[in-house]
Amino acid sequence: MKYWYIFPVVVLLSLFLTALLRRYALHRSIIDVPNARSSHSVPTPRGGGVAIVLSFLLCLVFMANLELQPLAQIVAMIGSGALIAVIGFMDDHGHIAARWRLLGHFLAAAWVIFWMGGLPALIFFGFTIDLGWFGSALAAIYLVWMLNLYNFMDGIDGLASLEAICACIGLSVSYYLSGQESLMWAPLMLTMTVTGFLYWNFPPARIFMGDAGSGFLGIILGALSVQAAWAGSEFFFAWLIMLGVFVVDATFTLIRRLVRGDKVYEAHRSHGYQYASRQFGKHLPVTVAVSLINLLWLLPISLGVTLLQLDGATGLVIAYVPLVLLAVKFKAGSLEKAV
Repeated sequence: MKYWYIFPVVVLLSLFLTALLRRYALHRSIIDVPNARSSHSVPTPRGGGVAIVLSFLLCLVFMANLELQPLAQIVAMIGSGALIAVIGFMDDHGHIAARWRLLGHFLAAAWVIFWMGGLPALIFFGFTIDLGWFGSALAAIYLVWMLNLYNFMDGIDGLASLEAICACIGLSVSYYLSGQESLMWAPLMLTMTVTGFLYWNFPPARIFMGDAGSGFLGIILGALSVQAAWAGSEFFFAWLIMLGVFVVDATFTLIRRLVRGDKVYEAHRSHGYQYASRQFGKHLPVTVAVSLINLLWLLPISLGVTLLQLDGATGLVIAYVPLVLLAVKFKAGSLEKAV
């Protein structure tokens, strides 16, 4: 880590930008006012995630200038991340029809897949599967789901921030111990940008991330997982494992609402983490609990996949089964009147 000095600089940059964005949001009355669908009770400025966007995009330019990672992969993240951030920023300031947002999401996903070279062959339960162009199409759908589920899961103070930090640190450890140190740069840079924002977003939050930030994190984390797949199938599964709380809660909730016939594009607060936060009466216990699950349960399994030759798909199943049980316990996707 020859250029380690950049890390504290990035944290301070994100911290400062978030403070400026908070003043801007207060001045322009860009405020999340609590309503029946909210998980918060105090009017709070939103849009602070733009600090993450700007800081990380600058980090990518820094990495490109020093050739710390392949240029094509950096272009993939810059283009897709910027597009998603612009769409989210516009939605934070007004409203964009769902069909146009979705079109932009698929364009961003296609950009990632093009510059990343598609989706490589993956090993499932000991079998190598190469789906070719169909795999690339599935990867695009996966990226769109990743950015949307991250938006869905950004509903209580500090949760989306700490999820990104835990996942990025976990994979950075795997990369380091596996001799893939060049892959550490982007996750560590993202960790620093989110850490600066987290100072303002930790419960009780003084500013929210907004769609620009949450969608940006979703597409970038998804892009990092596709990048990792080219280094080894095990690293792709490691990302899915580390992001397991978000993947399981969001997917379980969506499926349950689809089966019930709900309008899934409408705002709701029926995710498991939202029920949990209401049960405990505050956000902090849930945010801390999710972080502990990441570090004490998901990280060891992730390391088992990347370092101990545990089959990636098997590790994924082991990691997800308790998370599904937690989703059931906290009634993820159930009608709100049931609680």
